[in-house]
Amino acid sequence: MKKILRQALAAATSVALCLPVYAEVTALVGGTLIDGNGQAPIQDSVILIEGETIIAVGRVGELEIPTDAKQISTEGMSVLPGLWDMHVHLMLNGHADYDHWQKAYPERFESEIMPASAHQLLLAGVTSARDLGAPLEASINVKKAIQEGRIPGPDLYVSGPFIQHEPYPGTDLYRWGIDGADDARAKVKRLHEAGVDVIKLVDQDQMTRAEVEAVIDEAHQRDLPVVAHSHRPEEIRLGLTLGVDNFEHTGLATAPEYPADVMALMKERTAQMNLGPLYWTPTVEGLFNYEYVRDNPEALDNDSWHLGLAPDTIADIQQSIQHPERLPYFQITPLRRPTLKRKIQQLRDAGVVLMVGTDSGIPMKFHSQSTWHELDVWVNHMDIPPIEAIRGATYWPARMMGVADRVGTIEEGKQADIIAVKGDVLRYIALLQDVDMVIRRGKRYK
Repeated sequence: MKKILRQALAAATSVALCLPVYAEVTALVGGTLIDGNGQAPIQDSVILIEGETIIAVGRVGELEIPTDAKQISTEGMSVLPGLWDMHVHLMLNGHADYDHWQKAYPERFESEIMPASAHQLLLAGVTSARDLGAPLEASINVKKAIQEGRIPGPDLYVSGPFIQHEPYPGTDLYRWGIDGADDARAKVKRLHEAGVDVIKLVDQDQMTRAEVEAVIDEAHQRDLPVVAHSHRPEEIRLGLTLGVDNFEHTGLATAPEYPADVMALMKERTAQMNLGPLYWTPTVEGLFNYEYVRDNPEALDNDSWHLGLAPDTIADIQQSIQHPERLPYFQITPLRRPTLKRKIQQLRDAGVVLMVGTDSGIPMKFHSQSTWHELDVWVNHMDIPPIEAIRGATYWPARMMGVADRVGTIEEGKQADIIAVKGDVLRYIALLQDVDMVIRRGKRYK
């Protein structure tokens, strides 16, 4: 008899395990939806989410809301895809002395610094981020910890260490030098096997052409995009000629504009539709706003950047930025600032696709603030239309990283990465400084 009961119980348990488990449906109701596709906003929107996935998008009165759905009102709010930041440095947190930071904090990168940076980005509405330049093992481990839900943060796309001709003194942990084309290929292979998502190439004008070509070709054979600095004209020329996918920064120091031959190369590249868009991450805000922060340092007292950091780390950062006017990092910036708008206009005239990236983590640039600062400068100072700026922080980054089938817009079947803010962000983009709701992979974090 007992044996029969045990068999019956086992059979019942087996059937129960086979039954489908339905996730609760959440309905975001009433907000103005900016879906990332570039179309006019959808008023009185309804977004239905089941598990990690958006299952339907429509309007109040047109899309039926399940009676058992959990409803969240987004009345009076702008609702948009979770933001991307395409150029962050999780291993940095605004400290002004790189030499000191790189000596004092490597053992804390994985356990404290990078998780704190990631959490701050997420609460600022950044649900996807590209981390460009950090120790390989720490980068992969933090990325996995977020993927597995052990720590909060955006979906990370990481480069691991920079690739360059020769690392700067004391930076071997996150900068890899190369010696010849074979070594270049070997380094890219090692990064790929470790699990990086992108290759970052810097100072490529100091390499041989064969070395640069080897880095790019090996990366592309492994379906890894290549991003490269654009600080000097020859970096851009080499990159455009050999197939760099995405340039970083506006570059060219205090030069007033890009040289005519560089512009010609850009236009030649953007005319080749078969190659897809030429992407550029200009990272202008840190330069544009330096003088304002220098003269109005109260913004540095915003404690949002303290989240996740140990008290001694916070104190060390605060001490390093007590005198913004003295920082060597920014002394040439007042001469660079007047060139930024012209360079942005040149890039747009050349047909380049601009993406939002911030260089977040450099001196006085905190992960909790950087992304909305960049968007604000784009819209209010670089004359980029708000809808275009938002696409530069949603749709285009997803497409560039090859995941536009999953994220970057709000539509049926996409991953539920959604943010909402009270007010009209298309008129007042700075409202993004205080994101009211953050949903990543269907889970509400704020």
